[in-house]
Amino acid sequence: MKNILPLLLLLLCTVAATAQAPSQKTVTFMLHTPGLPDTAQVYITGNAAELGNWDPGKVKMERSGADTWQKEISLQDLMHLEYKYTLGSWEQEAADSTGSPLRNFTVKVESSLQVKNQVTNWRSGNEPKVVKGGVTGKLAYHEQVGKSGIIPARDLVVWLPPNYEQNKKKRYPVLYLHDGQNLFDPNTSSFGVDWRVDETADSLIRAGAIEPIIIVGINNTEARMQEYVPGEKGAAYVEYVVNTVKPFIDSTYRTKPGAKYTATGGSSAGGTIAFVLAWEHPNIFSKAICMSPAFKIQQIDYVDDVLAYQSRKKPVYFYIDNGGVELEEQLQPGIDEMLQALKQKGYREGKDFTWVKDENAKHFESAWGKRMPGALKLLFPAK
Repeated sequence: MKNILPLLLLLLCTVAATAQAPSQKTVTFMLHTPGLPDTAQVYITGNAAELGNWDPGKVKMERSGADTWQKEISLQDLMHLEYKYTLGSWEQEAADSTGSPLRNFTVKVESSLQVKNQVTNWRSGNEPKVVKGGVTGKLAYHEQVGKSGIIPARDLVVWLPPNYEQNKKKRYPVLYLHDGQNLFDPNTSSFGVDWRVDETADSLIRAGAIEPIIIVGINNTEARMQEYVPGEKGAAYVEYVVNTVKPFIDSTYRTKPGAKYTATGGSSAGGTIAFVLAWEHPNIFSKAICMSPAFKIQQIDYVDDVLAYQSRKKPVYFYIDNGGVELEEQLQPGIDEMLQALKQKGYREGKDFTWVKDENAKHFESAWGKRMPGALKLLFPAK
């Protein structure tokens, strides 16, 4: 028995470890795209590390036959994947017959599976995107604000409210939004669809539904996923917004610089970093719009940071929302945990935070734009 017991214990431990280990799901992407030369290199990118976290030239597919490319990845967690195909850059992504980028492909991964897609057109990098709509109001552009380093300089785009130029003495609250390319102009948006923040704010201000505000769009970079979540680059981005962007805006425009008049906002990971900015710098930002935020998912977890906070209640207000379809389902548990964490820390729903759910909404620019009027009315109500 002496010799058998260690063997039995080892066997039991091995079995237990195997039972507890999450089973891997293999996803095989098979793309049919006729007409490409034999030397073409095709890439897949999406919302998982295994797909390059939206880096358009990181995950190369292998040619598996005539006009066919293939890529196999392994996932440990159940998840809803969103992904696209490129020829190595966003200037050469899969397109429709008009040259407009295709919407994200999606698949819900609950077990191993094969996914087959077809692409018949690619952007050449020379043609303009075919988009609808334009810009309402006045936009001012500032190129490469800040110094290079761990957080590179980037462009800012500033929307000015009606009559800003006419009333030279009036000062305005400011809303700082992330993913600046996607806010005002469909021509600069990643997907040819913008949030229409300019049209929304202009209409609400003219109708007397919100007070006049300045809106600052902070453009993202290729390091978006690292800069918009907790971590070294996320912390550096927060400091960049606080110490570079805000002082620049306050010195250039007629702002009300106090925290009471300053808000931040964003969607997806941009909603995460908006929450972080307000939570960690309530003396700078008193309000945050967090649309479809990634609070706790995969390697991201900011719920524990909120739970670990032991000091007095922060003077901040959060607008939090999300949809209920596809990727939004995957974000829901983390949002639920954050809402409970806020309540546990004494924040009251309806007073210190508001949560809105649009059951039929997807994870996309047009959905966030649709919910923006409600957010602006809560953060900047007309006096």
